[in-house]
Amino acid sequence: MIQEFLAGSLIYWLIAILFLLGIYGILDNNNFMKKLMAMNIMQVAVILFFLVLGQKSGGTLPIMIGHDNNVDLYINPLPHALMLTAIVVSLSTTGVALALLMRIQDHYGEIEEDDILRRMNK
Repeated sequence: MIQEFLAGSLIYWLIAILFLLGIYGILDNNNFMKKLMAMNIMQVAVILFFLVLGQKSGGTLPIMIGHDNNVDLYINPLPHALMLTAIVVSLSTTGVALALLMRIQDHYGEIEEDDILRRMNK
C-alpha cells in the first residue's frame, strides 16, 4: 500500500508542497530578492507538474521503429516542448526582474518593500 502511494501520488504532493512554499515565500518576505526566488520556486513547481503529467509508465519515445503502430505506448512530446518554452520564459522574467531590482537598489538604496513604499509616499 505504501509502495503504491509512493509510486502514484507522492510526486504530486511534493510538487504541491514546493508550490505552496513559493506562495508562502512571496507573501511572507519583504525583501524583493527573496520574493523573486520564491517566484522561481513556484515556476519550477509548475514546470515539474506538467512534466510529471506528461509521463506514463512503460512509455517509449515517439519514434516509429519497426512496424509497431501501437500509439498507446508512446509518450506525448508536447508537454516537454511546452515546458522547454516555459523554462526560457522563466529565465527571461528572472533576468528582467533582476535588472529592475538593480535599478530599485540604485534609486532607493535598498530592496526592502516596506522601506521603498514609505519612501515612495513621501
